[in-house]
Amino acid sequence: MDWTSVYRDIVDFALSTPGWLHTFAEVGTDAGLFVFAGLFLLCWWRARNAPARDLAIAIAGPAGIVGAYVVSELVKLLVREDRPCRGVTTIAVCPPTDDWSFPSNHAVIAAGAAGTLILARRALVWVVLPLAAVMAFSRVFVGVHYPHDVAAGFLVGLTLAPLFALLLVGAVTPAVRLARSRLSPR
Repeated sequence: MDWTSVYRDIVDFALSTPGWLHTFAEVGTDAGLFVFAGLFLLCWWRARNAPARDLAIAIAGPAGIVGAYVVSELVKLLVREDRPCRGVTTIAVCPPTDDWSFPSNHAVIAAGAAGTLILARRALVWVVLPLAAVMAFSRVFVGVHYPHDVAAGFLVGLTLAPLFALLLVGAVTPAVRLARSRLSPR
């Protein structure tokens, strides 16, 4: 598939949309992260009296996202794909030349947050997956990533963040039990 032509088609379409949609796409990518942060707080709050493993999953989720982000950064350093927005008119300002494109870190974080939130509270699947997909797509829409950057980032985040979170649960669960035993009134 010719990702450059798909990218150009999406960016050309995006430039033809109203200005308010441009602003929404630029702000929405980062604002969605605050929605995910709020959902993590909600999961932590709901799990505070649940079994220790449930609270451990809610606590380990953000650490899983960090792990997926680190992997993404390592891949970026190895691949070193230039941004598609160089010399092209786009909605967003093109990042600096040493800020590589593949994979999209925004997509990694959005999909990682969705995946780990689903671990913590399965009922959120209908909210978090579409939100992550829209946030990831917005990176192509505003012109700073190729579609394959976003697809790869989404896959990295959705698979690695929950995996890393689950690997941490074994260590976090005893810590939750210990903290609860020390904080509970005797």
